[in-house]
Amino acid sequence: MTENVEISPAVQRPGLSDARVRRRYRTERRFKSLGLTAILVAVAMLATLMVTIVGQGYSAFTQTEMRLDVYLDPAEIDPDGTRDPDVLAQANYTGLLRAALREQVGGVEGRRERRALYQMMSSGAGLDLRDLVLADPSVIGTTQSIWVKTGADVDMLTKGYIDREVVEADRRVKDNQLGWYDTLEADGRIESRFNTTFFASADSREPEQAGIRGAVMGSLLTLTITLLLSFPVGVMTAVYLEEFAPKNKWTDLIEVNINNLAAVPSIVFGLLGLAVFLNAFGLPRSAPLVGGMVLALMTLPTIIIAGRAALKAVPPSIREAALGMGASPIQTVTHHVLPLAMPGILTGTIIGMAQALGETAPLLMIGMVAFIVDVPGGFTDASTVLPVQVYLWADAPERAFVERTSAAIMVLLGFLITMNLAAILLRKRFERRW
Repeated sequence: MTENVEISPAVQRPGLSDARVRRRYRTERRFKSLGLTAILVAVAMLATLMVTIVGQGYSAFTQTEMRLDVYLDPAEIDPDGTRDPDVLAQANYTGLLRAALREQVGGVEGRRERRALYQMMSSGAGLDLRDLVLADPSVIGTTQSIWVKTGADVDMLTKGYIDREVVEADRRVKDNQLGWYDTLEADGRIESRFNTTFFASADSREPEQAGIRGAVMGSLLTLTITLLLSFPVGVMTAVYLEEFAPKNKWTDLIEVNINNLAAVPSIVFGLLGLAVFLNAFGLPRSAPLVGGMVLALMTLPTIIIAGRAALKAVPPSIREAALGMGASPIQTVTHHVLPLAMPGILTGTIIGMAQALGETAPLLMIGMVAFIVDVPGGFTDASTVLPVQVYLWADAPERAFVERTSAAIMVLLGFLITMNLAAILLRKRFERRW
């Protein structure tokens, strides 16, 4: 007896099956093309961002300076000849520099011209001369050839950000200042030098005197508090939840809330710090201590989640072998499980710290947006951090702060890239595969 076998339409029409295969292949090719296009667009946008930042910020690493032959008049600096540091510190060093500048260019008459001439020199140049005299009082009574910073407008002129062809009324550097500048440049008294002030000084109202040292120290102090608080608490929480906590509705609720905290906007933690640490506990405003505590709250969920994932990755056979040899649960965790999970925990911690380094909103809420001219020396001193310093400079009207904003962003990105590379190297170096 012959059975009737039903033949599918695809077998009856082989051309239809081939068309479907070709259509599927076309769909796959389009999907791959879209994915590649998305990657290229992302890379292009990132490259545009980096080129823009570097293009605007690289010039901040140099500063225009002028050389002046300054007579350190003993009658002005130390009239009694006592060489008393308190007396030397009170001398009018700015006046000595201005006299040297007038003598160098010559022909300056009238109060308005003198004021325009003095604007070519940084208002903080007298402090540098004072430091020179205090370091070596033997230079008093001699003529010293000293390099001093120019004003921000002269610096922008040297770097090509001020167009000479613009009419004088619309130009920050006036015609007489251009003439004096050309005279000094022809005499070899104008040079662009490495801007050590940018790395050695704190913030200033004058762009040529502004630096990032105060912000860098504030960031380091703040991150130190963040690490000291978040790392041990985060690791112990992860160990307890993963290794010892009973599986019930309460631990499930805790896990859900930890995961939700990782997605809470950072400014909410700033509001919490403002309400609790400042208003309730009365801790000092703008201090790295409070900033570190706020960022520790924000970083804790990241460390806990990363720690639990690293502990989960340790094979159960490690625990079973340790328990089988007579180790207690605490010994099993501390001697075997935790050391094997530590590379993953450290990776998550570094990523969380890098996130904390780039945060601005929570620190604005606790007052770390204040204008700080001193480098902080402790955890309770008023300070700011690098992201907030970028925010402050970006809001400044002077053109010279534009390049310093981009330069500070470059330094911040350098720290972030270094921390992420450290996380990758730690994972590659200590990661074990089972």
